[in-house]
Parts: sequence; C-alpha cells; structure tokens
Amino acid sequence: MPQLALYTFGVLKSPLSDPAPLTREFYAVGETVYRRISRHPGYLGHAEAADGVRGSLFEADWGAWGEFAVPAWYGKGRTAETTALAATLSLWTGLRPAFDAVYTGRHREALNRRHDWFERTGHPNYVFWWASDDVTPTWRDGVSRLEHLHDHGSTPHAFTFRHPFAPDGTPAGSAGVGPERGRVRRQGRPHDGR
Repeated sequence: MPQLALYTFGVLKSPLSDPAPLTREFYAVGETVYRRISRHPGYLGHAEAADGVRGSLFEADWGAWGEFAVPAWYGKGRTAETTALAATLSLWTGLRPAFDAVYTGRHREALNRRHDWFERTGHPNYVFWWASDDVTPTWRDGVSRLEHLHDHGSTPHAFTFRHPFAPDGTPAGSAGVGPERGRVRRQGRPHDGR
C-alpha cells in the first residue's frame, strides 16, 4: 500500500543557534509538537539525524533519508552557526491523518504563530506525494517535489491539501480532508501551501 510523504520547509527569521528567547521558544514548541505528532494515528515515521545535534542539518547522518538538501531559493547559512531553516520529512498512511495532525492541537497553535518565527518567502512551505511502501523518501526527493509544486502547482507528482491526488494519480477531491471540503481558511483566503 502506498505511503504519503510530506516535506515541509520554512526559512527562519534568525539562525537556529541564536540564543534569543524567540528561538528558544521555537525549539520548545517544536519538541512538544514532534512528540505529539509521532503518536498521532496514521503517522509512520520521520527523518531523524543519527547524532541528533541541533543546527548541524547539513553535516548530519540521515541514514536512509539521504543527504540533507534545501530548495535552490534558500539563501541563508549552511553551517551550525548560520543555518536559519526548519524542515521535516515524514510518512503517513493518508491525507486525513496528516491533515488532522497538522491542523489540530499543539501543531495548529504553532501554525498560528508561524509568522513570529518564519519569513514569508512566496514559496510553498509543504508538499505531499505518494511513495511505494518499500521506498524511504529522501531530502532531495522532498526538495524536488516542493520546487515542482512551486513551478507547476498541484499535480500527481507534488500536491497540497487543497488539491490532493490519489495514489493512482487521479484527483482525490477534497471530500474528507479538512473544513470546507479541503480548504483551510487563512485571512479569508484558501491556503494552498504557498
């Protein structure tokens, strides 16, 4: 049975190594969110660095998830002292469990604060795609899919909650995924990941 891969990417306003209260708060909230999401029904796993060191994303050993990669438009640092990004790569059983995990509870609270921590880049901040159950998606896969989404919009190759696709590549429709048939409202407009 196919698995749903989810890649998220955001450019932080300050480096991960910044000792300021806002950065410490981002870490504290993030740790709580990750713990809860890892227990959510439908969650299968996520990329974790073998050494677990904060800020050393580019140098870390990610095992089967591959070498850490970022979109071409990311222009901030790549060292432990200068990296200013947050990225996740995870696997889910389907869209509904992923939607529920993202848009409820502590993660929803964190999303409401995202503009405190993240820059507005004009690029999508997440992308989905279907992966075979015997394949572990890599960071490079996530970057490629996110860039494809930016360039082409939602397609079976790379899509959003608002415009999902089934594993066979047919439009999934939005029935059963979120409020207003898949549309998540933000400031009066549908959110499509951009």
